[in-house]
Amino acid sequence: MEEKNVNVLAANREKTIVRTSIVGIVTNLFLVGFKAFVGLVSNSIAVILDAVNNLSDALSSIVTIIGAKLGAKQPDKKHPLGYGRIEYLSSMIVAALVLYAGITSLVESVKKIITPEPADYSAVSIVIISVAIVVKLILGTYVKKQGKKVNSGALSASGSDALFDAILSASVLASAIVYLIWHVSLEAYVGVIIAGFIIKAGIEMMIETLNDIIGKREDAETTKKLKEIICEEEEVLGAYDVTLFNYGPNKNYGSVHIELPDTLSVDDVDRITRRIQTDVFHRTGIILTGIGVYSFNTSDDGAARMRNAVQKTVMSHDWALQMHGFYADTEKKTARFDVVLSFDVDRKEAIQTLYAEVGALYPDFEITIIPDTDVAD
Repeated sequence: MEEKNVNVLAANREKTIVRTSIVGIVTNLFLVGFKAFVGLVSNSIAVILDAVNNLSDALSSIVTIIGAKLGAKQPDKKHPLGYGRIEYLSSMIVAALVLYAGITSLVESVKKIITPEPADYSAVSIVIISVAIVVKLILGTYVKKQGKKVNSGALSASGSDALFDAILSASVLASAIVYLIWHVSLEAYVGVIIAGFIIKAGIEMMIETLNDIIGKREDAETTKKLKEIICEEEEVLGAYDVTLFNYGPNKNYGSVHIELPDTLSVDDVDRITRRIQTDVFHRTGIILTGIGVYSFNTSDDGAARMRNAVQKTVMSHDWALQMHGFYADTEKKTARFDVVLSFDVDRKEAIQTLYAEVGALYPDFEITIIPDTDVAD
């Protein structure tokens, strides 16, 4: 049943992306025709470059559709976690197209500044540019809303780009009005500004997509929600070491450690972890592929006092962000715990320091310290 629900959601998401992208393609092609006609008739490089920008938007929508189709392919033996990350590659192509359009626009605008040609705007040109601004505002709002709805980076970027295009088209309109009133030609310089903003948008899109491909820190809100869901289980005393792995939009796998009383049986632990996996998936869509367990001393007062002393020593260092998973066996003289270390400290030196300090407090104990990476807030 869970797999069926996932497939239905994925299919609906794909349909939304394709439908929204088709709307973007048709709208942008109409704008390309209008603006290209106005630009050629009025001899305006700014309007022509604005048309080129709309053409790149149409191409971006086509790439988005292809990415969504390929990314929605079902997992197979060769790719057991699916093809979702293909969408990040399509987003990278979209960014490259935007960047290319910006660089081309910049070159043409500079040429126009060096060798100026007088523009010739008409009332019809002004009307068409004004209509294009309104259309882009409506399109941008619609596409961005759909992008957020289905968690599509490519759609969200296209929506933001469309809204930004409306602002740039408004600058072209302003330069046309200035020319008609004062006969001062600013359109080549406006073209440079437009090109600059297009290049900036392309670079930002590329950086954002690279971060998704490389892997980035999960946002604090997601981590907090995940821990809250897990800690709703009565027996769970704490949730730590949350690590999430992204295999495409809305395709998240993860692992976590939970702290449980040392009185529970293996059967109890199995029941609790399975319930957590089901609950987390239904409420967040995250598939927990692994749940580790920390044992918590419940009846040893000596272990409790030791925990407090060790925690005070460990947390006296700024680079020790958290201590968890503490368990002490006072009869066998062993103790173990994990420490989350800051990226600002040398991990080897930090652990050596902690071994020395904790060892000095309890010289007759065998201490085991596991360093954890600060991967989540």
